[in-house]
Amino acid sequence: MTTPAALAFAEAGHRMARRLAERAAADAVPAPAVAVLGGTDLLRPEPADAARHRARATVHLTAQSVLIGPWGGEPGDPGGPGAPGAPGASGAPAPRACGTCLAMRWQRLRSRTEREALETGRPATLAGPALPALPDHAVDAVWALHRLTTAPDAHRTAGPPRVSRLDLETLQVRTVPLLAEPLCPSCATATATATATATTAAATDPQPDPPLLPRPRTSPGSRRLRPADAYPLPEAALANPVCGVLGAGTWTDIASPTTAPVAGSVFMRGYAGLTDVTWSGQANSFRRSRALAFLEGLERYAGTHRRDPAPPLVDSYRHLAATAGTAVLDPRDCGLYPPRTYREDPMLDPFDPDRPIPWVRGRSLRDLAPVLVPARLCYYSAGTAADNFVFECSNGCATGSCPEEAILFGLLELVERDAFLLGWYGNAPLPEIDLTAGPGPRLRAMLDRAALLGYDVHAFDNRIDLPVPVVTALAVRRDGGPGTLAFAAAAGLDPEDTVESAVSEILTYIPHLPGQVRERPAELAAMAEDFGLVRRLPDHAALFGLPQMARHARSYLEPAAPARPAAELYADWDRDCPRGPDLLDDLLYCRDRLVDAGFDVIAVDQTTPEQRALGLHTVCTLVPGLLPIDFGWSRQRALHLPRLRTAQRRGGLRDTDLTDAELRLVPHPFP
Repeated sequence: MTTPAALAFAEAGHRMARRLAERAAADAVPAPAVAVLGGTDLLRPEPADAARHRARATVHLTAQSVLIGPWGGEPGDPGGPGAPGAPGASGAPAPRACGTCLAMRWQRLRSRTEREALETGRPATLAGPALPALPDHAVDAVWALHRLTTAPDAHRTAGPPRVSRLDLETLQVRTVPLLAEPLCPSCATATATATATATTAAATDPQPDPPLLPRPRTSPGSRRLRPADAYPLPEAALANPVCGVLGAGTWTDIASPTTAPVAGSVFMRGYAGLTDVTWSGQANSFRRSRALAFLEGLERYAGTHRRDPAPPLVDSYRHLAATAGTAVLDPRDCGLYPPRTYREDPMLDPFDPDRPIPWVRGRSLRDLAPVLVPARLCYYSAGTAADNFVFECSNGCATGSCPEEAILFGLLELVERDAFLLGWYGNAPLPEIDLTAGPGPRLRAMLDRAALLGYDVHAFDNRIDLPVPVVTALAVRRDGGPGTLAFAAAAGLDPEDTVESAVSEILTYIPHLPGQVRERPAELAAMAEDFGLVRRLPDHAALFGLPQMARHARSYLEPAAPARPAAELYADWDRDCPRGPDLLDDLLYCRDRLVDAGFDVIAVDQTTPEQRALGLHTVCTLVPGLLPIDFGWSRQRALHLPRLRTAQRRGGLRDTDLTDAELRLVPHPFP
């Protein structure tokens, strides 16, 4: 459907093309291909002729600016840091970005209003006169910039291709790098056509994946193989207002009293429409926070959408289970919502084993064999209408310098959330950790920062039936005012580090929680009376900022026994934990403990081309049967899985399974 807005943009593009062609003829050089941005949805495939034209366009007209490029850059160079031969690089030539790559990345950075107008298919009209006016001086500036970027010297510039933005009001020029878009139909057409059949075959290929590899530690006791700030990330390409992969930029909170936060955000389309996905780093220095923020942003970029242009395998569970020749994960093993939720929630439909849904290839680390996994359980943004039986989040997704590192930290996250939910919904008697018993300087500093904000911090040994250390931290506002309680958790293989990680997580929330409560007091008060109103992720933590919710956390505020030093509580762990010289030892230890408890351990590779060029790997881990974290009171799968009632008995915390009457039926406070 051609809208008035699309027609206005197209006419402006034709005028620009004619006037640039006149200047090209006067200079006896070829005229550039001109495309327009903003009149139509550029995330949908265009007709073949239009798609070819857009891919080769080097002048892109928008309502406020003209983008010149892509230009320059060395062929096959993804941006310098991850170039072939660089540490951790894959060695494969990076794809060249085209005009369509630019168009797709540009549109993802538009405002919510603009994206909704472009992407929902509703008729759109322009507010104001036809655009843009394109006076002669502006066209002259565009032509001069185009000639500059097509000069021979421009194409000898190292690094990724660049895009220059000319502001049509001020004539200010800004140049930024552009990374190729993995889902660009122009760049990927040949590849996708050639690999579509191969993708289906690979998904059902019973041949095992490559084995897990040894990964020697860089220093004794280290859990990460590389520090976060050791990755040469192309920050200018990841965050810029023209074509940033992760958003338009970052912001720094220089007034934060607890950490040195750096954050960014971008709109990603999910099952509930456009969602503002924030990524951040919260360390003690802005440099490290910035590196952590970009790594988290890349992890979420990989986990929200599948970035493979080849179509996924689409089939029904029942048919695949009977014919695939490889294992197939039944999504019911990971938990479903109660029947009432499917009846009352218009965005959900019950799982139907006969309905075709998208699948991706995973890897069972228990069986050392491939397994087909519903894509909906791995990618937590928009799926298809056919697989809306559950809405996942980023639980179990992790990024590392190698697959083994990513899998390990994905599993630790699964164990952490499972233990937190077992402790909360199961009302488990968690031993309190005495944080005053000889805290190290880092922990002491964190406790002091919390105290300056009026909070006391507590920590609890949250192990239930798995031996891996899990610590839940709780900050309690001393005067009982707004922002009363803040929870966080961490899992790790070193108890001291795990305590510090949980407390550090708390410090990221308490500066902002009182304000979040004051912004919506009536709404949160209504949630406290009717848990059915708890519908979104932010509701859970904000709800426990209300003073009246403290009565539901009595088991944390009034523990049954005095606090004990971490060294005493984790004495058994210090005897039995893995101490090998290789990170693979940690991964195998976690895998074996989960397998011993009766679970499969599955890994799905989510690594995007941008990450692979930098030597990064992102993995989604799944352990069917562990309690999954969900947000929204009506969407709590954990309440309906057998493990919630059996884990405390299995862990020796009680002699019998929990009854329904013994559960804490209050929305969890996990942030």
